[in-house]
Formats: sequence, structure tokens, C-alpha cells
Amino acid sequence: MPDWLPQETVALRDRVTTLAHDVLVPLRDDSSLDPGDRAARIREASKQAGVFSMAQPEEFGGGATLLELTVVRDTLGAHNVCHLPGIFGPGPGVLGGVGEPLRSRYLAPVLAGEKRGAFGFTEPDDAERPTSARLDGGTLTVNGQKSYVTGGADADFINVLVEVEGRGPAMVVIDREAPGVDVVRTFGSVDGSRHAYMEFRDVRVPETHIIGRPGEGLPRAMRQIGDTRLAMAAESVGLARWVIDFVTEHIAKPHRSGTPLAAREGVRLRYADMRIRAYAARSMVYRTARLGDAGENIINEGIASKVFATEAVGEIVDTGIQLVGGAALRSGHPLEELYRRVRSLRLAEGASDILRLNLARGRLDLAKGRI
Repeated sequence: MPDWLPQETVALRDRVTTLAHDVLVPLRDDSSLDPGDRAARIREASKQAGVFSMAQPEEFGGGATLLELTVVRDTLGAHNVCHLPGIFGPGPGVLGGVGEPLRSRYLAPVLAGEKRGAFGFTEPDDAERPTSARLDGGTLTVNGQKSYVTGGADADFINVLVEVEGRGPAMVVIDREAPGVDVVRTFGSVDGSRHAYMEFRDVRVPETHIIGRPGEGLPRAMRQIGDTRLAMAAESVGLARWVIDFVTEHIAKPHRSGTPLAAREGVRLRYADMRIRAYAARSMVYRTARLGDAGENIINEGIASKVFATEAVGEIVDTGIQLVGGAALRSGHPLEELYRRVRSLRLAEGASDILRLNLARGRLDLAKGRI
């Protein structure tokens, strides 16, 4: 955690620490609880702690700064509870700032937890053409497919990136139950999330379901992705701290050899590497949050933070398993579960190598970016 934080941010950190230690960790570890009951209890505790609405727009009770959100996500990660459903209220995503009728029909119900939205961005590798729409007489007719609709398995509607003929890319809201929407299959991910492959055949939606204007679709989609990347980086920083604390306790205990593992030089070298990576990742993420709050364009810093932090926590968990030994590979061991969960972070919201190429292209081809 940084040496200097505003006093009110320190108070927020301490409040979230209490929430995590006293409420979230016990709820996480209580295997007798129904998942729905656990989520409801978490949601209520989070609201009482003033955390639930932080990632939502200011008009809905949120409006937290990037630094505040980073501190909260780092703190939750440091207790290995950042993945629990119900801590944060749903964010607006690409619906942020929409007017009527989307505001009343979709944005407000999402923020209230009454509806779930999904994000349809990724096309199949063998797609002959991107998902497209024809605008005629105030109606869009959509055709195409999305191979990885994030959250699509349980969504009420999908925010879909489509190419509007003659107008450019647009984000369009499509109800999941609309005629012509075919959920080809749903599938789980290694991190426990649920998604879908969907096809759209002559799906008709009103022009008012375009979010913003045609031609703005890609920037809107990338803005949501950028916010999520920094959130993932902050959680990764916290999870790295949790792993290091777990390993510290383990290697300091008496070993069957008669001396703690921490007495061995090889163990100390690996342990030092864990701490170095965690420090570098934490420094990047907090600096990026502060730059964003100062009004800077942080697209490159966000990419760098996401790539470095998610790869760092993956390496740190892997090293932690190596130092703990075979017991950490057993199903149900906290490091085994975390190993599966953090692996997905290097693909979510942009695979690491794709982000590397984007960062390089911004500088070499477009002469933009400070990194």
C-alpha cells in the first residue's frame, strides 16, 4: 500500500479491511451457505460499509475516484475476497450516460440489480464478416454471431458491437429473448464465470437501442474495457499480497527437516522475487490511478498495468505453489483455487500479447503514448 494516501482514503481502506476480515472472509469460508444467501448477505454488508455503489455513477450514489476504487480492490484482494459476488453494485458499462428510453428500460434496472447485461464483442475466428446491422425506417436488422458473450449465460440483454451499414460501428442493446436471438451454447470459464455463444438472425430492434450514435461503438466498447483492465490490475495487486502473506506463514513454520524452509537460500531467492514483482505491480497500478484522477489519458498506462499485474500475480501464485509443495495442488486448497482464477486474467479484456502489440502500435505507428 502506498506510503501516502488522503486521510479520507485511509479511513476508507480501514473500513474495507474491517468489512473483509469480519464479514467477507467468514462468508467465503462458510460452505453451508446457499450461494444466493451468501451473495445477499455480502450485498447488505457492502451497502452498510459504503462500498456497494462506489463503482456506479455519481447520480446513483457512486462516483468514487480511481484511487479510491484501487485502494478498495487492493484491500479486498489482500483478503482473497475480491471475487465474491455482491460486493460492488453493477456498473453502467457501455450504458453510462445514455438517455431515454435506454436509461429507464436498461440502465436504471441494471444499477438496481433488477436486470443483468452482457457484453458481445468477440467474433468467431472463422466468421466471414463482422456482426452487422441494416438501418431502415427507424429499425435495425441485426445479423451475425458473437463467440464469447461475457456474462451471456445469465443475462437479460446484450450490449452488442455491430457494424451499421454505411454508418460505422455501434453498440446496440438486444434483449436476449428477442426473436432471432439464438443462444447456441453456454459455457463456464476456468475462473467460475458463465458466458455464451450467440447468433443473431434478422433480429429487429428499434433505432433508439443504439447506444450513442453509429460510429461511436468501438470507442465506447474500449472505454468499458479500459476501466475493467485497471480494476483487474488492482485486484491482482491485492491477491499478490495475500499469496505472499500465505507463503510467509508457511515457510516460517517448522519443517520436517528440522528447520523452517525460510532458512534455505533457494527459498529466500524465490520469496524475494515474489515481493519484488508485487512491489513493482503495486507501484504501477497506484501511479496509473492517480494519473487518471488528474485527468490524464491513461490508456497506455492502463494496458501496461493490466499486463504486468496480471502476469505478476500469475507468477507469484505459481511460485507460492512451488514453495508450499504438493499439498497446494489438491482440489480445494486456496492456492489451487486461486491459480485457476488468476489464469483467466491474462486473457480477459484483451490477451497480454495483443495488448503489447496495441501499446507498441500506439507509439511506433501513431506516435501516441508516453510509455
